[in-house]
This record gives sequence, C-alpha cells and structure tokens, in this order.
Amino acid sequence: MIPQISPENAIELIGSSTQFVDIRDPDSFVSAHIKNARHLDQTSLPTFLADIPLNTQIVVYCYHGHSSLSATEFLLEQGYKDVSSLQGGFEFWRQRFPETLTPE
Repeated sequence: MIPQISPENAIELIGSSTQFVDIRDPDSFVSAHIKNARHLDQTSLPTFLADIPLNTQIVVYCYHGHSSLSATEFLLEQGYKDVSSLQGGFEFWRQRFPETLTPE
C-alpha cells in the first residue's frame, strides 16, 4: 500500500524540514503551489535525486491525488524512507488552505 497523508496532517508539516514535491505541469506550478514546494518532472528528477537526502520526509502532490501515488511509489523505490502522497491533491489543498500558496 502506498503511504498517503491527509491535508489536515500535512498542513502541520509546513515550515518544517519536510519537502513538498509538486508533480503538476510547470505552468500550473508557476501559477500557484504550496510555499517552498519543489517542482519535480523528468527534467528536474536527476538533480532532485542528487540533492535530497534519502531520510528527508517528502509529501508528493499532483492535481487530484492520483498521479502522486505513482510518484510516491517511485521515490520509495529509489530508497527514500518517508514519502507520502497528499490525499485530494492540490485542488483540495487550494480550497482548504489558500493562505499556504504562492506563485513562483
């Protein structure tokens, strides 16, 4: 089973050392994303894997919480120990916690 985290639990991680990872398309990321999130796609993946320690807590999100499940599984397969997919994705988060968003 792929680990998931509720928005209510994930909001508690804002401002901590947890790395939020946005896998939506680049234009959506630039338009709005969770503050301090890092955009991850095929181009930025090698740098991410080189820069982010395997013991980093990671929360992955996409639009609605479906694609982030696969990305979470992939990161776990790469050796990351504490990775979760954000339930409901960015769209649910945006409605619930708009004060935590920023454009790039």
